[in-house]
Amino acid sequence: MFVDEAKIYLKAGDGGDGCVSFHREKYIAAGGPDGGDGGKGGDIVFKVDDNISNLIDFRYKRKYVADKGQNGSSRNCSGRGAEDLVVSVPRGTVVKEASTGRILADMSGDEPVVIAKGGKGGRGNAHFATSTRQIPRFAKPGFRGDEYEVILELKLLADVGLVGFPNVGKSTLISVVSAAKPKIANYHFTTLTPVLGVVKIEDGKSFVMADIPGLIEGASEGVGLGHEFLRHVERCRLIVHVVDVSGVEGRDPIEDFEAINRELRNFSEDLADAPQIVAANKTDMATPEQIERLREHVEDQGLLFYEISAATTQGTKELMYGVWERLEQLPPVKRFEAQPLTQEELDEKLLSRRDFTVTVEDGIYFVEADWLWDILRSVNMEDYSSLQYFQRVLRSSGIIDKLLEEGINEGDTVSIFDFEFEFVN
Repeated sequence: MFVDEAKIYLKAGDGGDGCVSFHREKYIAAGGPDGGDGGKGGDIVFKVDDNISNLIDFRYKRKYVADKGQNGSSRNCSGRGAEDLVVSVPRGTVVKEASTGRILADMSGDEPVVIAKGGKGGRGNAHFATSTRQIPRFAKPGFRGDEYEVILELKLLADVGLVGFPNVGKSTLISVVSAAKPKIANYHFTTLTPVLGVVKIEDGKSFVMADIPGLIEGASEGVGLGHEFLRHVERCRLIVHVVDVSGVEGRDPIEDFEAINRELRNFSEDLADAPQIVAANKTDMATPEQIERLREHVEDQGLLFYEISAATTQGTKELMYGVWERLEQLPPVKRFEAQPLTQEELDEKLLSRRDFTVTVEDGIYFVEADWLWDILRSVNMEDYSSLQYFQRVLRSSGIIDKLLEEGINEGDTVSIFDFEFEFVN
């Protein structure tokens, strides 16, 4: 089964927590804080594996979670950073953020790409010692790693894409000009998956051609198989539009030609504007009048026109040389640029990590905020400096202001993760 789209969940490793520790050694009085920092969480790294041809593995495993960094320890020992989680994908995979459609990476090159960054480790209590606070009994928790739901789209890397109605001879053409061996039969939708073939013109001159499963009218709206595979034409530098000029299927070649171009245009304006060569196939079964009628229509639109018979290989060599000459004039295979977050989006993302809600039930003010859990468990409630730090977090995040807005008074009870305390402003 050929799978070219999948949705998966990624969670980079959280950073390890900083350590609260004090140096204890014989004959050394008041050794001071020596809690080490937590280790960095593991990144999630994507890399290209040319032994993988599609995304079927991601249909069965949809969740990828990297390890957390090790917590810090005493004697100023930092925790060990977690190893990166490496995910292998086929070449040509585009990684998009599911919620926004933003492109995170185009896996077309050989360089690995970090998709989700692991969180930094929290600082140990040794960092918080000052002349006035010599016994800090708190440390910082590790930062959370990036978390994404992403869509993987495989867009084949091919120089040339063969498009056309089913049964016009695309599979036969790629089989005679390359070593590809697609299934060939006299019925619609013989080709159910894209087929790649390398066309060698002569020594040092070759290009990759893709046979895209047959399009039909309405493909851009999901009719037939074409909608699933039109994305594979997006990268192609050149489109070879194969038309059955003989009309043996009972269709008009000119109407076929215009219908396929409409589908390309409906799917993408860029695709409609892509360079195109027209190959009039099955000329051995067509009359000269049929060939000339299509030729005039195509050349009136400024397109190159070639007469071929893929079944007998007539004209296929001339077509391939024409394709090579056209490719020489075109830029490389299209790559999709990663789209970094704008400053506004960065600010929004940071704020979303500090989301909270305040509800009042029976006179108790309940604060709900997932991110507060890491901070709360790092606070020593018996240490004044640690409590001051916790109060600063509540104030800087806007929780104190929200509680006042809800009408809280001195002495009212606040509950955060079942930890209850009296409100003091």
